[in-house]
Amino acid sequence: MLVTVSGPPGAGKSTTVSALAEAFDLEHVSGGDIFRTLADERGMTAVEFNRLAEDDDQIDRDLDRRLRTVALERDDVLLESRLAGWLAGDAADFRLWLNAPLSVRAARIAEREDKSVETAFEETREREESEALRYREYYNIDITDLSIYDIALNTGRWSAADVPEILTAAVRAYDASTDEGKYPVEGVDYDF
Repeated sequence: MLVTVSGPPGAGKSTTVSALAEAFDLEHVSGGDIFRTLADERGMTAVEFNRLAEDDDQIDRDLDRRLRTVALERDDVLLESRLAGWLAGDAADFRLWLNAPLSVRAARIAEREDKSVETAFEETREREESEALRYREYYNIDITDLSIYDIALNTGRWSAADVPEILTAAVRAYDASTDEGKYPVEGVDYDF
């Protein structure tokens, strides 16, 4: 089974995917982990590396190519990245989108990264705007279009323990005999 989990920074993806990967015995591949590793290798923060990516499109393209290859070649993985649902396309068995209000996500990020909520809020807002422009420019993806996702969940409404339980129950309740088909991923230009 190939499951994708996408969403903006601070939505609870990292917390959720560990439980989902364990529940379905899937390997977890994280685009964010790969991105942060690449930033560390260059001695940069994720925010600094994100700014560099605005001028060097090869950073995003290399990362996205790696994630798409995993999605197309494997069926025993949970793929986590902002674009995972788009990159996996019809190969994904389940595409999940996690979100929460920016104020909630900024508070989570501030706690995780030991910074002020105000700083986390502004950095996150800037990062999201930058990424949305790049996704549109590179691949013709509107990151705000959630129509391709099987489930879009506001993680701000449930506890960190409840979110994986909700999603696990939904995936387990899936009955292929009632499936009317996946939403296709159309109009994307995978020009890596």
